[in-house]
Amino acid sequence: MRDQWAHRVTVLVCPDSFKGTFTAAEVADAIAGGAEESGATAVRLPVADGGEGTLAALTRPLGLRHVTVEARNPWGAPHTATFGLSANGTAVIEIAAAGGVTTPHDGPRDPVAADTYGTGMLIAAAVRRGARRIVVTAGGSATTDGGIGAIAAIEESGGLGGASLTVLTDVTTRYVDASRVFGPQKGADPATVEFLTRRLADTARTLPRDPSGVDGTGAAGGFSGGMWAQYGAELRSGAEYVLDSTGFDALVERAGAIVVGEGRLDGQTRAGKIISAILGRAGAAPVYAVVGSVGDDLGDYRSRFAEIIVASDIDAMRAAGRRIGAIAP
Repeated sequence: MRDQWAHRVTVLVCPDSFKGTFTAAEVADAIAGGAEESGATAVRLPVADGGEGTLAALTRPLGLRHVTVEARNPWGAPHTATFGLSANGTAVIEIAAAGGVTTPHDGPRDPVAADTYGTGMLIAAAVRRGARRIVVTAGGSATTDGGIGAIAAIEESGGLGGASLTVLTDVTTRYVDASRVFGPQKGADPATVEFLTRRLADTARTLPRDPSGVDGTGAAGGFSGGMWAQYGAELRSGAEYVLDSTGFDALVERAGAIVVGEGRLDGQTRAGKIISAILGRAGAAPVYAVVGSVGDDLGDYRSRFAEIIVASDIDAMRAAGRRIGAIAP
């Protein structure tokens, strides 16, 4: 091995989670540890794209403390959920915390009955605790209620009290299209998809302004559109928000190489995901990808990376870090 003190490249390690297997922090620590064994300086920056894992990614950068409250799951059963709240009044809420497709539930997981009331309860709880800026991540929802459940919960608690609302999403789907695009993965059969589509169209006409023609309003089964229509919520790219909040651009200026990662690198990666956002901000630094698997549809996107390394366990991730730390310019 080369002299560790002669090779001082700074490797910025900024992976997303490997869904269902490793958190972003675990992946970052394994890759960074390997890079350090090769003599590189590694900066750990676990990231997310506005879905599950975003609260964890933003906890340290935003100085969030975790607040656990009683809410309800998408099917109305009692459920305990956690959100983040900073001293300066910023709250970060994952819709998956109380409205997620994987939220525990003992009964039928009916896609028609699933609602966002529990997410509205979390928003209301954040307002009661002094939140002035509320950020909701829209990934991983079980719901297609157009945000009506959340609006009901918020209004029953007295409204937003002047707090601003931002919804993070990595999709451009519009409000009425939400069921056709996402309904099947939430358990909706073709007839149910059409029913939910008609329901969204009807709901759109009852809101203070019509979200139907606005990109991104279909996120989380129309939750984003409901918040936009009722409360003037800002719709933002989750990936870009996370990179802004973590100080990514300043860290890139000192990086000799960047490492990204996710469970599967494929054609969907370029569609608003965190890796795509990082590539857009990487500048001249080479970008290495450490991923669990690679899809056959990656195509010419492969050329965006200095190297793609498949690593499906912690030891392989650490080995990938050693390789990158040794060869990075």
